[in-house]
Amino acid sequence: MSDKYVLNRNGKRCLFDKARIYSAINNAFLSENQNVPDVVTDLTDQVVNLLCLDSAEEIKIEFIQDTVEEVLMSNSYHLIAKNYILYRQEHTLTRQEKVLTQIDDHSLQVRVSPDETVIFDPAYVEESLRQMAEGLYRVSISKILDSVKRSVYNDISQKELSLLILSSVRDNIEIHYEYSYLAARIVLNDLYQIILNQSLNTEVLNDLYKSRFKAFIAKGISEGMLNPQLADFDLDKLAQFLEPKRDQLFMYLGVQIISDRYLLRDRSSEQVIYELPQWFWMRVSMGLALKEENKEQRAVEFYETLSNMDLVSSTPTLFNSGTVFSQMSSCYLNLAEDSLDHIFKLYADNARLSKWAGGIGTDWTYIRATGSKIRGTNGHSQGVIPFIKIFNDVALAVNQGGKRKGAMCAYMENWHLDIEQFIELKKNTGDERRRAHDINTACWISDLFMKRVKEDGKWTLFCPSDVKDLHDLYGKAFEDRYIEYENQDLPRSKTMKASDLWRRMITMLYETGHPWITFKDPCNVRSPQDHVGVIHSSNLCTEITLNTSKDETAVCNLASLNLANMIKDKELDREKLAKTVRNGLRMLDNVIDNNYYPTPEAEKANLKHRAVGLGVMGYQDALYQMQIPFDSDDNVEFADYSMENISYYAILASSELAKERGSYSSFKGSKWDRDILPFDTVNLLEEQRQRPIKVGRECRLDWRPVREHIRNYGMRNSNVMAIAPTATIANIAGVYPCTEPAFKNIYMKENLSGNFLVVNKHLIDSLEKLGIWGPDIIRKIKMYDGSVAQIEEIPEYIRHLYKETFEVSMTRLIDIAARRSKWIDQSASTNVFMDTQSGKEMSDLYFYAWEAGLKTTYYFRTLGASQVTKATIQEDVSVQKPDTYVSACKINDPTCEACE
Repeated sequence: MSDKYVLNRNGKRCLFDKARIYSAINNAFLSENQNVPDVVTDLTDQVVNLLCLDSAEEIKIEFIQDTVEEVLMSNSYHLIAKNYILYRQEHTLTRQEKVLTQIDDHSLQVRVSPDETVIFDPAYVEESLRQMAEGLYRVSISKILDSVKRSVYNDISQKELSLLILSSVRDNIEIHYEYSYLAARIVLNDLYQIILNQSLNTEVLNDLYKSRFKAFIAKGISEGMLNPQLADFDLDKLAQFLEPKRDQLFMYLGVQIISDRYLLRDRSSEQVIYELPQWFWMRVSMGLALKEENKEQRAVEFYETLSNMDLVSSTPTLFNSGTVFSQMSSCYLNLAEDSLDHIFKLYADNARLSKWAGGIGTDWTYIRATGSKIRGTNGHSQGVIPFIKIFNDVALAVNQGGKRKGAMCAYMENWHLDIEQFIELKKNTGDERRRAHDINTACWISDLFMKRVKEDGKWTLFCPSDVKDLHDLYGKAFEDRYIEYENQDLPRSKTMKASDLWRRMITMLYETGHPWITFKDPCNVRSPQDHVGVIHSSNLCTEITLNTSKDETAVCNLASLNLANMIKDKELDREKLAKTVRNGLRMLDNVIDNNYYPTPEAEKANLKHRAVGLGVMGYQDALYQMQIPFDSDDNVEFADYSMENISYYAILASSELAKERGSYSSFKGSKWDRDILPFDTVNLLEEQRQRPIKVGRECRLDWRPVREHIRNYGMRNSNVMAIAPTATIANIAGVYPCTEPAFKNIYMKENLSGNFLVVNKHLIDSLEKLGIWGPDIIRKIKMYDGSVAQIEEIPEYIRHLYKETFEVSMTRLIDIAARRSKWIDQSASTNVFMDTQSGKEMSDLYFYAWEAGLKTTYYFRTLGASQVTKATIQEDVSVQKPDTYVSACKINDPTCEACE
């Protein structure tokens, strides 16, 4: 700890001194006449060990004091902790009184530069906040100002004062989401000051925002960041379409994320932001319109879609569109051939793909098993696990330019002789040389295996070098060939009960959250591209199902429709949806032609098949707007109807692009060419499986015009739909991710931008209408970790509408996912949430998903420790706390930032 500094409340830094912690704890004990130096030493060491977990060079004094309280309480020294807390409060009050006196005397200084100070003027702060809070009627400026006055200190820097004001607003977000909008405006105001030298709501801001756009493009080009071709646009014309007021669509989390990680920064050591949010949306739009014939018109169309957040492109597109290295694709799928040269080429390829923000799914099934003969050296193979270990280290080493962590997933078919070691890769015990903690893992499971488990049959594991064609087969062909290999009694094989292997997979899934369960046959049987190859795995987030080979790295390009913006008068606005989907498909298709390709295999696949994945986010928000509970029959029907509409317009839009630009080169012979649409393929799967698929087949729309258009003009894209997790872009848009139920009504969100309190704005609106939103309800919601299920003051229909994830039936969630899945030509990231410790219940649920025809599942999540901060709650004995569940996989954040 000798290299750490303590930041005091007055902004001064001093070296960390363990003796001060000892003295504070010792004084707390002495206040109770307890002289116990050994106990104090032990407690001090505990505090220091906890502080060491924080990698920051600088520790705030408040954090140290909070840690002391935590250690005292966890060691059951409640009376000592009480005295310590009272001591802190006493000193806080004394300090605050001194500061308030300085403010009243006009003697409290704010340092605006190393050589200049000004008098702190609360009236100026108040007026500035009132201007920024225009239209936010639930915000109390006086409350914020009071908090600022009690925390400010003499000689505070202007930067620290700005952060203090922002923090005071953030602290009130749980009271009302309008504080989140105010916090966002404070961040925006700082951006305007840095880039335009103007404040929010000034008369000239709108004009400056537009007039400086051209200079922004010039600066980006001169910095070597933006594509010089952006200068060929009519920039003056584009500037006139900028709508600065749309900056105020952001809530705090959204604007903080884009300013921290998306807006362009200069190459100085300070890395100063020089891009504004609406410039950002236009820059992305221009990058997508570069090769359009009427590129200004298309850029404006794309800008309207993006800046209103009706649809948002995936993170790689937002990062890189319009830049020199415009790698805009989201997901890559590749495979490892059984040769040393190809394996190490794969490492290099994955490093390049990860460097430019791609999420990667790699199939390792071809690699020979442990103990297999190596012909060249006459030695024996160590199997696939050591190679996956290196794959793990590549993911750790290449962190996507510091913008986010490298993200990779390893796949393996569960007949591989090394599968038992593979499913234990994420264990926290055992030989660390055979563990991979920094990647995800997934099993690629055949229908035959699921049948064997259900029938309590045997299962045989093989070495891939003995069954070289098995990995390239699926459906009935796989089943016949697999049985043929079993009958050969191969020497390097192992027979076990299928249920034993399934039980081990389920156990590891419960303990570690891995391996994910994905189904090989539904992915392949329902694939539009069954005529040109095999799907060997899914991607990092299990929503992409594309063919891979040694020569082709499958690529998918993603964007997500914001369904929350597609609801009008409590109904789906089909006209707006159709327009947005058509724009979205054009943007996605343009990604392919404007893209930077890190590897030739990726370029070959993307240009040949032109796969894209239009997804959905804000689904839960749409349900709230329509007053439809998530686990209701109405939601099952809405999931079906909404996805049918998205599918209808997405497929039609791709065919319309084919009319304009031509079909993708491998269209001939595809299911599209054979007049087989995604919802037709459910019947094909049922025929192959020889078991019923438990999902309704009804259609509400007339699909004949779509079929006719495809017959006449073909398809521009081999695949058009995939529902990604959308964690980051949903946060930017201020909606719930993908198609999942609300995780919590109030919870702390942790990501690379920091910790943020997320509050369900729809719940606040509902309770405000009833006149019952206030401090008492907030306190009870926090006591119940965000749940409203047991709060009797809230009407039952409201409690039902605002159920949290773990209060929703998982079989119902699967029913909804299955209804949606029948319309999708790829797959969807479908998390499984359970609060059970029963292996049988887990097994039954995954079988239920398989029987419903799901192609893939994603994370298995258990209900972990509370994510709602209770430090500010006074204990209310009239509120009964809910039961505590044990977290099995310890994945506390229900989101993923890999795909989007």
